[in-house]
Amino acid sequence: MDSQVLSIRGMTCAACAQRIEKTVRKLSGIGQATVNLASEKLFVEYDSAALGLPVIKEAVAKIG
Repeated sequence: MDSQVLSIRGMTCAACAQRIEKTVRKLSGIGQATVNLASEKLFVEYDSAALGLPVIKEAVAKIG
Protein backbone atom coordinates (compact mmCIF):
# COMPACT_ATOMS: atom_id res chain seq x y z
CA MET A 1 0.00 0.00 0.00
CA ASP A 2 1.13 3.48 -0.86
CA SER A 3 0.08 6.47 1.22
CA GLN A 4 -0.35 10.13 0.46
CA VAL A 5 -1.53 13.29 2.21
CA LEU A 6 -3.63 15.55 0.00
CA SER A 7 -4.78 19.11 0.65
CA ILE A 8 -8.54 19.53 0.58
CA ARG A 9 -9.80 23.10 0.41
CA GLY A 10 -13.32 24.38 0.86
CA MET A 11 -14.55 22.08 3.63
CA THR A 12 -16.86 23.98 5.94
CA CYS A 13 -18.11 21.35 8.38
CA ALA A 14 -17.66 17.85 9.73
CA ALA A 15 -20.30 16.57 7.31
CA CYS A 16 -18.07 17.64 4.41
CA ALA A 17 -15.15 15.69 5.86
CA GLN A 18 -17.31 12.61 6.41
CA ARG A 19 -18.65 12.74 2.86
CA ILE A 20 -15.12 12.87 1.46
CA GLU A 21 -14.01 9.93 3.61
CA LYS A 22 -17.05 7.88 2.61
CA THR A 23 -16.60 8.62 -1.09
CA VAL A 24 -12.89 7.79 -1.12
CA ARG A 25 -13.34 4.61 0.93
CA LYS A 26 -15.78 3.29 -1.69
CA LEU A 27 -13.07 3.35 -4.38
CA SER A 28 -11.58 -0.02 -5.23
CA GLY A 29 -8.03 -0.29 -3.90
CA ILE A 30 -8.41 2.04 -0.90
CA GLY A 31 -7.04 0.76 2.38
CA GLN A 32 -7.75 3.80 4.55
CA ALA A 33 -9.02 7.35 4.11
CA THR A 34 -9.08 9.91 6.92
CA VAL A 35 -9.91 13.60 6.64
CA ASN A 36 -8.75 16.22 9.14
CA LEU A 37 -11.14 19.15 8.87
CA ALA A 38 -8.93 21.57 10.85
CA SER A 39 -5.82 21.03 8.73
CA GLU A 40 -7.80 20.47 5.49
CA LYS A 41 -5.89 17.25 4.76
CA LEU A 42 -6.86 13.84 3.44
CA PHE A 43 -4.65 10.92 4.42
CA VAL A 44 -5.16 8.00 2.07
CA GLU A 45 -3.64 4.54 1.79
CA TYR A 46 -4.21 2.91 -1.56
CA ASP A 47 -3.03 0.11 -3.82
CA SER A 48 -1.22 1.92 -6.63
CA ALA A 49 -1.66 -1.14 -8.86
CA ALA A 50 -5.44 -0.77 -8.58
CA LEU A 51 -5.80 3.02 -8.84
CA GLY A 52 -3.75 6.19 -8.94
CA LEU A 53 -3.91 9.59 -7.32
CA PRO A 54 -5.72 11.16 -10.29
CA VAL A 55 -8.69 8.83 -9.67
CA ILE A 56 -8.78 9.74 -5.99
CA LYS A 57 -8.51 13.46 -6.72
CA GLU A 58 -11.26 13.24 -9.35
CA ALA A 59 -13.60 11.48 -6.91
CA VAL A 60 -13.06 14.24 -4.34
CA ALA A 61 -13.50 16.98 -6.96
CA LYS A 62 -16.85 15.51 -8.07
CA ILE A 63 -18.22 15.90 -4.55
CA GLY A 64 -18.02 19.65 -4.88
